[in-house]
Amino acid sequence: MSTTSSSNGLLPTSMSGRHDDMEAGGSARTQDEHHEQLEHDPDDPFDLDNTKNASAQSLRRWRQAALVLNASRRFRYTLDLNKEEHYENRRRMIRAHAQVIRAALLFKLAGEQQTSGAVGSSSPSTPSPSTGNFDIDLEKLVSMTRNQNISTLQQYGGVKGVAEKLKTNMEQGIEEDEKEVTDRKNAFGSNTYPKKKGKSFYMFLWEAWQDLTLIILIIAAVTSLALGIKTEGLKEGWLDGGSIAFAVLLVIIVTAVSDYRQSLQFQNLNDEKRNIQLEVMRGGRTVKISIYDVVVGDVIPLRIGDQVPADGVLISGHSLAIDESSMTGESKIVNKDQKSPFLMSGCKVADGVGNMLVTGVGINTEWGLLMASISEDTGEETPLQVRLNGLATFIGIVGLTVALVVLVALLVRYFTGTTQDSSGATQFVKGTTSISDIVDDCVKIFTIAVTIVVVAVPEGLPLAVTLTLAYSMRKMMADKALVRRLSACETMGSATTICSDKTGTLTLNQMTVVETYAGGSKMDVADNPSGLHPKLVALISEGVAQNTTGNVFHPKDGGEVEISGSPTEKAILSWAYKLGMKFDTIRSESAIIHAFPFNSEKKRGGVAVLRGDSEVFIHWKGAAEIVLACCTQYMDSNGTLQPIDSQKEFFRLAIDAMAKNSLRCVAIACRTQELNKVPKEQEDLDKWSLPEDELTLLAIVGIKDPCRPGVREAVRICTSAGVKVRMVTGDNLQTAKAIALECGIFASDTEAVEPTIIEGKVFRELSEKEREQVAKRITVMGRSSPNDKLLLVQALRKNGDVVAVTGDGTNDAPALHEADIGLSMGISGTEVAKESSDIIILDDNFASVVKVVRWGRSVYANIQKFIQFQLTVNVAALIINVVAAMSSGDVPLKAVQLLWVNLIMDTLGALALATEPPTDHLMHRTPVGRREPLITNIMWRNLLVQSLYQVAVLLVLNFAGLSILGLSQDSNHAHAVEVKNTMIFNAFVMCQIFNEFNARKPDEMNVFSGVSKNPLFIAIVGVTFVLQIIIVTFLGEFAHTVALSWQLWLASIVIGLVSWPLAVVGKLIPVPRTPMSVYFKKPFRKYRASRSA
Repeated sequence: MSTTSSSNGLLPTSMSGRHDDMEAGGSARTQDEHHEQLEHDPDDPFDLDNTKNASAQSLRRWRQAALVLNASRRFRYTLDLNKEEHYENRRRMIRAHAQVIRAALLFKLAGEQQTSGAVGSSSPSTPSPSTGNFDIDLEKLVSMTRNQNISTLQQYGGVKGVAEKLKTNMEQGIEEDEKEVTDRKNAFGSNTYPKKKGKSFYMFLWEAWQDLTLIILIIAAVTSLALGIKTEGLKEGWLDGGSIAFAVLLVIIVTAVSDYRQSLQFQNLNDEKRNIQLEVMRGGRTVKISIYDVVVGDVIPLRIGDQVPADGVLISGHSLAIDESSMTGESKIVNKDQKSPFLMSGCKVADGVGNMLVTGVGINTEWGLLMASISEDTGEETPLQVRLNGLATFIGIVGLTVALVVLVALLVRYFTGTTQDSSGATQFVKGTTSISDIVDDCVKIFTIAVTIVVVAVPEGLPLAVTLTLAYSMRKMMADKALVRRLSACETMGSATTICSDKTGTLTLNQMTVVETYAGGSKMDVADNPSGLHPKLVALISEGVAQNTTGNVFHPKDGGEVEISGSPTEKAILSWAYKLGMKFDTIRSESAIIHAFPFNSEKKRGGVAVLRGDSEVFIHWKGAAEIVLACCTQYMDSNGTLQPIDSQKEFFRLAIDAMAKNSLRCVAIACRTQELNKVPKEQEDLDKWSLPEDELTLLAIVGIKDPCRPGVREAVRICTSAGVKVRMVTGDNLQTAKAIALECGIFASDTEAVEPTIIEGKVFRELSEKEREQVAKRITVMGRSSPNDKLLLVQALRKNGDVVAVTGDGTNDAPALHEADIGLSMGISGTEVAKESSDIIILDDNFASVVKVVRWGRSVYANIQKFIQFQLTVNVAALIINVVAAMSSGDVPLKAVQLLWVNLIMDTLGALALATEPPTDHLMHRTPVGRREPLITNIMWRNLLVQSLYQVAVLLVLNFAGLSILGLSQDSNHAHAVEVKNTMIFNAFVMCQIFNEFNARKPDEMNVFSGVSKNPLFIAIVGVTFVLQIIIVTFLGEFAHTVALSWQLWLASIVIGLVSWPLAVVGKLIPVPRTPMSVYFKKPFRKYRASRSA
């Protein structure tokens, strides 16, 4: 039976997934009908299944529709709808008045330094007026860069002159020395800016205080306090009002502490997001540093997708194009060359490569001033948050109605003289009861009604999402995933397909050349040059050394050679170095006059190299079959050029053979170019397209990139969890197929038929409708471009899939943005890709992607656990008080007691249940559907069973408690009633403590599994139990309780304990497949349809 229960578990199955619902008893309803029942309701403001690209109008609409008691707290972590406008205004102001704003900021920082005596780590060091040993003034340097003043640059002798004044070697960068870096920071400032301070704890106290019902309760408490002291004296009169006031303050403090802790977690995560790692040249070596450690004088290589980390000037570049929209507001791409060499911090490299010299950092840049003047917006709606606001609004309306009914019932009974006090005397006698007594009694009645509203309106329900997301995001960092967008964390739980890259995600990204074809045949040893002609080795070496973004560094102490660059570049450089390539010599003897950086569309990159003054060679490197198609000849082992026609089939078969062995095939080719056909003017040269025909094939290398350990198991877990893994790669189909078989994406060779495995070009050429049909069946896409990936994502989403997609390149940005969840790579990913993504996978590992899916499902499951727990408390508390108020004119659960229950339910309950770690059980279910109801039938069953039990037991105690507890013979009737009411309160709290365990596992029989892995849960349950003992035993007058005997304590615990076996019995009750929410919504939809008709 437990298996049955699991199949209709807490996480409902996806609409596009499988519904193996045995408990429903074999419903005849079709999938389409079920789909129709859960379709999007345009009239429901809370029906937002994706907030990633939601319009401001739809976001504003749900906020206006929500019933909110404390807006500042409820909407704290939602998106600032005026953020873009504010950002744009600040950007314009800084562009217009940068000098004044910078001066004001420097003045402020100098003042802070004087008063505090030290600068915090978050503040930039204010440079002294002296520029130390450097021959250029800071202010002139900042002014030149900000105003992009070419004439000033030329006065300094161009980039070379500025570099000399900054004591920088343009080839090797500054010295890799700590003192050197410190001197530059002291002279020109550090690359940091003063962050706006986060809210203090007192601000969170103030926000928690804004709750309308708590304000009313405080007013009622003060009124009660004044009347109590007036009528009963200070010693006894302060208790009623004072106890309520203290309970309200306790709720405010606990709420503020919880919110403050969350804000600190978000703050730490934001610091991680801002800390970009980048490469700089120091001492001739490429080193990776934090963006905060960049200093004036640094030489920084720029590639497609990088963020410009500081202000600077271009040293050299090829086809370098910069997207300056983040600073200028204009979306056009700006080409950078010697005529326009200035680079602005915060902009993105859209195309090309180059090296820049840093001339301004931190608040000496417009980007730094902008960042210092705007606060980090952590706010963002999540679909779950919006839906929970809808649920909270519905429950709140019910609660308000109940509170109103209780208020009217109690007032009517009071003024008709049917309400009695604890001693049995009538409370109101017309003409006899004093005005002060009437006011005091009415205040107490009003307080009870308001307290019911506090308990009934689940203000903490939407905030529980933020709590569990903050917890999950912190834990996900340990699992190598940095969440950039809150909603992605929860949406990942609904993912039905993952479109993954191959290189670095499914493989290790540790590449080595293992096979080589050169000189017209296969080499016995891939990197042994003995069988090759020196002329062929020289051309290969020149092609590899010049046509690369990597670097080879020879340490001065004669240590091991350091090779840097992308994994593919490193593999080819290492291979060429072993062939005898002299990297520095080649680069000094020839010069690159034009470059076509590697392009993921064309799958190749090339350079034009000038040797001396007369010879121009064009070197190409790229996908083997594409470069081979451009070749008309090859160089044999004797260094002689031979026609390729007779050997072309041999090379094609060689490429196929290597691809079948999971090798990435790269071809190296070249050709000569007559000098008079090369453009002379720089402007013409920049527009020149490198010739790519009539090439001479020099070599084809096979690069091995092993599959990651554990990736096969990760793919298996995804498949069993109903998540389809698709591989999208730029490699050819044979390599893609081999890797897919190795990773377990394909179970066997027989699966690898079109369209299960398809080439990007074939998919691209299909019509939109055909693409939607074919997309369902695609498992592997080879030779794909980033645009093919985008088309696949769009087709899958139109089919109803929730798509997660991985990407690392700049061109992947549209697909990452379009997907429901964009996953960028932390190691190999560009800054553009990271900014377009929702989650950064820090170790580039597919297994980490699977962990994110587990966490996403855990977020949803934890929220549902909390909903089940909270609604059980709500239903029981409301029914008990309503029935008691209607029948006897009094309520057994007093205001202070209800506030304590609210604290258990809202804050402590959320902390205990929203921080449950994910379990393997979560991956044994299909994904959560977008339209599935928050409260599943399983949850309805569980909460109704527990609520009815609690209501039944407590109402029996309320009406027959005196005789059952043996108190009917007590001579002191008032004391007997107090014992009975205390017993009801104690039993009710015990029920919640024990039911908290049931809420942990709504669809499993064993509610204790894994409880030891959540020490916070055990601690909260323990603290709640201890505080309950203190409240009942020692705070009697304060909490309207009396000390209970050990027998009554035991009885209370037994009443709570019964909820455990009851939960097991309840889970044997079958539930229908059709969600209950469908039955609730049908009448409203019919009514709206008739109105619109």
